[in-house]
Order: sequence, then C-alpha cells, then structure tokens
Amino acid sequence: MQKIKQWLGIATLAVTAACVTSAARADALADILKRGEFRVAVQTSGPLMSFMDKSGKRTGLAVELARRMADDLGVKLVLQDYEWKGLIPALLSGKADMIAADMTPTPQRAAQILFSMPMFYAETVAVVPKDSPYKSYTDLNKADVTVGALGASTYAEVARKLLPEANLKEFSGGSAPVGQALSSGRLDAGIMALSTANQFVADFGTLRVLDGVMVREPLSFAVAPDSVRLKFWLDNWRELRTADGSLPEAVKYWYSTDWKKDH
Repeated sequence: MQKIKQWLGIATLAVTAACVTSAARADALADILKRGEFRVAVQTSGPLMSFMDKSGKRTGLAVELARRMADDLGVKLVLQDYEWKGLIPALLSGKADMIAADMTPTPQRAAQILFSMPMFYAETVAVVPKDSPYKSYTDLNKADVTVGALGASTYAEVARKLLPEANLKEFSGGSAPVGQALSSGRLDAGIMALSTANQFVADFGTLRVLDGVMVREPLSFAVAPDSVRLKFWLDNWRELRTADGSLPEAVKYWYSTDWKKDH
C-alpha cells in the first residue's frame, strides 16, 4: 500500500510538472506581452477584410480590428500576409499568434485551431452578369453552369452542397480573381459574401446579386490550439467592444458604406 501511495505521489508530481510546463509554453498572451509584438496573419488580397489602400497601407475590417486589439494590449501590430490556404499553417507553425480573416469556424477547422466567439457574420450569395437569365441562386444548379469561388473556402463548400450539378472552379488570391473571371465572361456566377458582392456590383457596374441567401455564417478570429488564455482574451475583447459600440460601428462602416472613397 505504501508503495502504491509513493507511486501515486510521484505520478501526481509528474503530471503537475507537465501541466505547469505546458501552460508556461502555451501562454501565447504572455509571450505577446513580453515580446511587445502581436503577430497577426491576414490575407494578402482579400477586400474588404485585408488589402492595400491607395497610399500603400494595409487596411480592411479584419486588419483594423487587429490594430485596435494590439493598441488595447499596448503592443506593436506585426501583420503577416498569406494566401488563404497559408493562414492556418502559419498559425500552427508558430509564425503567427492569431488569424484575422473572415474565417468560418467549421467543425473541421475547429478540430485544428481555437476560434473566438464570432466577430461578425456574413451572408453568402451568388453574383451573375446583369444580362444573366438566372433570378435565384437555385437556378444555377445545372450541369451547363460554371460557378466560381475562393479555393479551400466555405463559399466553395456551399457551392458543392447547394449546387451539386454545377461545375465549380476554385480560385486562389482572395475573391478578386472570382470577380474578374465573372466580369470577363469566364464564369456564369460567383459565390461570395454579400459585402464582397456589393463591392463588385459597384466596381464593375455589369453585375447583380441573385435572389436568396445561400447561408448565413459566423466569422471568427483564430489562435493556436494551446493558446487558451489568448482565446479568452479575444472573447472578452469582443464583448467589451460590442458593449461600447466600436465593434458594430466598424462592421457597419466596412459592410454598409462606400469605404473605397476613403481608401
């Protein structure tokens, strides 16, 4: 019995030591404060979330929220540009502390990384040329229709799920290539967020949004799977900035105004 107690005591100490070591290694928030830098992965080209404005400054909804977070932490914001497919690998490899993008916390992604509470929401719609015969996104579910979406995105997943008969083309480099392919006649329709669709309609002048919302999705920021305290900090930040109105104000500006005149 005494040996069993001794063994249990040693095992308990070992587990406690391992937990302490793991916690020390995994406290990303403490590392950020000690480093004095908040390393945030954003999309290279993904208006309205992340893009270079006319003065050569990176901005966008996700970027400006990350900038406000860094200010609230009292540290320097270090932005890292990646294509969409490179965001999660950058986080898992330790190169970035957080992903700031319009990322849906799907079960598959949530199995790899930790998501904050939703920072904002997005409605996914279909966009077509003005002279298109289609009226609703459901009209696109035909074998002779080609639709485009950002590769490895939930837009592509929605297209596969709701438009299984259509031909899907996936693009890299954000939603811009989808809009360009659509405006040049290489696609019958593009699948994207309503906010992006509205910008394309205004920019190109030859497009329109089809009737019907394909899906309404929560969009969150993400941290590494062991960055628990940083995830709680993000949730707390979201609640505070929702309460003081600054988060809803930022979302309204980027979603519902002609922000391009300022950038």
